[in-house]
Amino acid sequence: MRTIAFVGPSGTGKSHRSNAVASRFGADGIIDDGLLVSGTRILAGTSAKREKTRVASVKHALFLKKEQADEVRDAIKKNNLQCVMVLGTSDGMVEKIAGNLGLPPIEKIIRIEDVATQEEMQLAHDMRIHEGKHVIPVPTFEIKQDFSGYFLHPLHFLKDLPRDKKVVTDVKSIVRPTFSYLGNYEISDNVLIAISTYEAQKFPDITKVHSVYVRKTNHGAHLDITVSVKYGCDIQAVCHKVQSAVAYSVEEYTSVNARRVHLYVKGIDRK
Repeated sequence: MRTIAFVGPSGTGKSHRSNAVASRFGADGIIDDGLLVSGTRILAGTSAKREKTRVASVKHALFLKKEQADEVRDAIKKNNLQCVMVLGTSDGMVEKIAGNLGLPPIEKIIRIEDVATQEEMQLAHDMRIHEGKHVIPVPTFEIKQDFSGYFLHPLHFLKDLPRDKKVVTDVKSIVRPTFSYLGNYEISDNVLIAISTYEAQKFPDITKVHSVYVRKTNHGAHLDITVSVKYGCDIQAVCHKVQSAVAYSVEEYTSVNARRVHLYVKGIDRK
């Protein structure tokens, strides 16, 4: 197995370019901020961006905990990765990560200056400083449950094709970490209740929303909605439509992962 590294100052666009650089230099695995990524999948680890402080985030990214390092090391073997690219802000950092994971010595270091212009690095840096946004090189669905309630959205890169057709060639996700210097935020249960009620009431076969109970977990929200429906409607079909609408809107407007949406039909109105 081989080990290479991708090095550059924080906020210059390493994660944004990591998939392209890995492909160019033959790496089938990426170590980035506590995660082991291959292609569009997270194979092991948890993101250091979930840590509450910057210091804790750095320790997490260095794999200082044995159980964390063991999980990633086992995943590398299990998936038979042939070349792993380690991301870091300095030569010393990537060497430390490689050592903690028991990887072979780093044979090549690619620097951000080799693949990005000063203007591109400055743009990435401005996004980090002024908006507190970080890129994770996997699709949003891969990390959504781990970042429930964070500012999180997909970042699509499109390739032009003949006749103005476009195809998604790369998908990444943007998050704002807990330790962001822009401050923390939280979403009140009342917001989730209001969104759920509003979406359910859009359906003419829902005659009344009696209550919405919210239970939050580390991976998202569980929503229990009690309603009355119009006599003669297809109750199962209506409830499925409401479930989908509520889940979509909660995730779209709040970034909270709707882990479960249950509808309870309390009554049937003949009016």
